[in-house]
Amino acid sequence: MERGLCLKIKWLGHAAFLITAANNIKIITDPYNIGNGINYRPISDIADIVTISHGHRDHSNSAAIKGSPLILREQDQHIVKGIEIKAVQVYHDQTLGSERGNVLVFCLKVDGLIVCHTGDLGHTLSAQQIDEISPVDILMLPIGGYYTIDAQQADIVAQSLNPRIILPMHYKTDKTDYPIAVVQPFIKDRDNVRQLEVSEIEITPDSLPSVTQTVVLKPAN
Repeated sequence: MERGLCLKIKWLGHAAFLITAANNIKIITDPYNIGNGINYRPISDIADIVTISHGHRDHSNSAAIKGSPLILREQDQHIVKGIEIKAVQVYHDQTLGSERGNVLVFCLKVDGLIVCHTGDLGHTLSAQQIDEISPVDILMLPIGGYYTIDAQQADIVAQSLNPRIILPMHYKTDKTDYPIAVVQPFIKDRDNVRQLEVSEIEITPDSLPSVTQTVVLKPAN
């Protein structure tokens, strides 16, 4: 790809990311509502597509997104504006959803890369789920525990999916009051960690690291 023609991923905060394709198609994942423990600034970005992993308020504020986007919240496969999108059902807890319900993992094939957002994944993955989700280039993974998998379980999930880049999400920052862990327990024993002072990275297939890299972004909001 020519310089500038690359996939951009910006962490807005919590489980919300803005994914911008080379042709400027914009996707926002799990937009949050403000309040009740979420103190990030409101999302002001425009999107063409919004993915909702489940209906909890910190993941489902599609009404806040400008641009009349297509809202995806069902287990299905789609091709939207040239982007292949697959939703795989997993669970918000370790008891097949009996405590907190179901969650969708959204896998997007865009600009030659497969980006997977795992929502509020609450368990390690079965062989069938790994097969349904794989392959993965870029994995957006909750690590904070309490409501989702914790650092140890996230490491198991990461090993099972073997992405080239991991983007941690759903962990405690100075803008969350949830009883969840900070990022350090997940990254402290990992190799190839980049902690950045920016909220956005640019990626092409050629720029993917040869071994799994964990990239910690600064929330934009």
